[in-house]
Amino acid sequence: MELTVLPDIVIIFALATFVNLLFTRLKIPTVVGYLMTGIIAGPHLLALVKEEHNIELLAEIGVVLLLFTIGLEFSLKHLLRIRRIVFFGGLLQVSVTAVLFYLLSSFFHMDWKGGLFIGFLAALSSSALVLKLLQERSELTSNYGRTVLGILIFQDLLLVPLLLFANLLSNNSVDIGKELLVLFLKATGIIGLVYVGNRWFFPKVLHFIALAKNQELFMMSIFLICFGIALLTYKLGLSLAFGAFLAGLMISESEYSHNAFGNLMPFKDIFTSFFFVSIGMLLDLSFVVDNILLVVGSVLLLIVLKTIIASFTGFILGHTFRGIVLIGFALSQVGEFSFLLAKVGFDAAILSSFSYHLFLAVAVITMALTPLLMNISLPVANSFLKLRLPDFLVHGLFPLKEIDIPDFKNHLVIIGKDSSALKLSVMAKQYDIQHVSVVFDPTIAKEKMDNADNVVYGDAVNEPILLKAHVNAADVVVVSVGDIIPSMAIIEKVKKINSSAFVIARARNIENVPELFKMGADQIFPEKFEIAIDFFNRVLMKRLYPQKEINRMLAHIRSMSLGTFSEKDMVNQPSILDELPNVNISAISVEENSFAAGKNLGETDLRKRTGVTLLAIKRGDEIIERPTLKTMFLPGDTAYVLGDPEQVNLAVELFSP
Repeated sequence: MELTVLPDIVIIFALATFVNLLFTRLKIPTVVGYLMTGIIAGPHLLALVKEEHNIELLAEIGVVLLLFTIGLEFSLKHLLRIRRIVFFGGLLQVSVTAVLFYLLSSFFHMDWKGGLFIGFLAALSSSALVLKLLQERSELTSNYGRTVLGILIFQDLLLVPLLLFANLLSNNSVDIGKELLVLFLKATGIIGLVYVGNRWFFPKVLHFIALAKNQELFMMSIFLICFGIALLTYKLGLSLAFGAFLAGLMISESEYSHNAFGNLMPFKDIFTSFFFVSIGMLLDLSFVVDNILLVVGSVLLLIVLKTIIASFTGFILGHTFRGIVLIGFALSQVGEFSFLLAKVGFDAAILSSFSYHLFLAVAVITMALTPLLMNISLPVANSFLKLRLPDFLVHGLFPLKEIDIPDFKNHLVIIGKDSSALKLSVMAKQYDIQHVSVVFDPTIAKEKMDNADNVVYGDAVNEPILLKAHVNAADVVVVSVGDIIPSMAIIEKVKKINSSAFVIARARNIENVPELFKMGADQIFPEKFEIAIDFFNRVLMKRLYPQKEINRMLAHIRSMSLGTFSEKDMVNQPSILDELPNVNISAISVEENSFAAGKNLGETDLRKRTGVTLLAIKRGDEIIERPTLKTMFLPGDTAYVLGDPEQVNLAVELFSP
């Protein structure tokens, strides 16, 4: 048996490991490392890979799995919510880009067919690259992320019409009316298939399979759905990748979608790497060297023009200045479907050999630059915002209606738009805890406003936003941002405004804990570490370890991991109560017509009658920390007492009618 593709896979893995190890040390994104691996191993440099077709097949699987996980993460409800972005925003971006590059092509003495074809090639951006970066940055469902996704979906939908358009330009006899009718019928059928699959079919199928309690069977069914739907849509004329995205949408509402997502991630990352390697193989370095000025000029021209056009689209859709810059840089490259179209155009003699190789060089280089451009997009936006820009440009064409926040005191301020911050807001509202949310996402902010929540839209790095949320009068501030730089800036501003506020911050990694404490955070939740702690806590409880022993073990783990900073975090720290396992601090409401209501501590003889010790009384917003024998119990008070369950029950009788 002759092994043809395996040696190529070993070469790619070996080279990619070395390149990515080097790039990781230099803090360069791994996507660039994969592109560089393809350039080195490709036919135009060392020609280490012999079976390029097989590598392209693995790359196709990678893109299919990537788009499938994107569909799982996004859901049909989100897609329907951004339908205006998909059709209006996508059409605007593609049309303006295609027309502009068609006009520019006349300066390169191209005929109208080639110019129009180049316009459509330039209009498409890379779904695989951009969505992978957005997924890694957890920005796929952010306001600008939704817009980028919507425009990319529209571009993917254009693939079939553009292939039809390429046939028309090559003078092939095509019945345009018949083809458009067939295309419309296919689109209608696909939409119906997605709706039925999402609402009824796949949730029931996955539930039936899950009842077998066989993980291997479950994963096999997930792969079957992914590749089966992708193949079906491919047979109907769409791309495999777009079909996989639709398959993900179909099961995104299922309760088993998160399990599928988690199990697919390793496969997706491995196979997606082959896609970027295969793209790198297309770059002919000798062509780049021979035409260096033209290639560099074309790359800069394409990035600048596409950034401006995509930013303009974001502006028309109502994004703030930061949003339009982020959208512009995210869509500034050439997409993977452009390679397919370019090959069709080259074979049909629409593009000359020189134009084809120039396009390949520009496309690969712009894709390699995309991670860098997306990383610098926010600093670039912030730099421009220091200038005096018009309000309509800074705040967008459709600024949110500002709401008046009541003059709260000793309230909770929640800063962040992630699921943790949003759920915390829901819990606080459920139990009537006064709070204000600071959200830097107009879509989420509008939803909360419509829900009658107290919300301030804006970037919490800016002091006026914090003051509008009355941070100066808050007693607790939760910073759930995730990114270390904005988190540090927000904590510093909060402490500057209100030094007595108790700041709880979320950190993605345990390495960020010292930096956040240095900025003034009082308690930090390193999410990945604390999730592991919580798992371990539940394991110990299931094993019936004594609570005091559990607290000591968890405190020791925190101390080993956090060092001196563990002393500042009082969660599960050992206390004197650990030595008294039956003794707890309990809160008891003082009710009207009870024995204790209207009497002072001496008159109730609380300690002698029940055995509990009164620690404090809460009266409205006031805490009476050291009650004396003359301290009165009033209806509506909350008494905090120390005692065992039997003693507490006796005390409850005194405070109840």
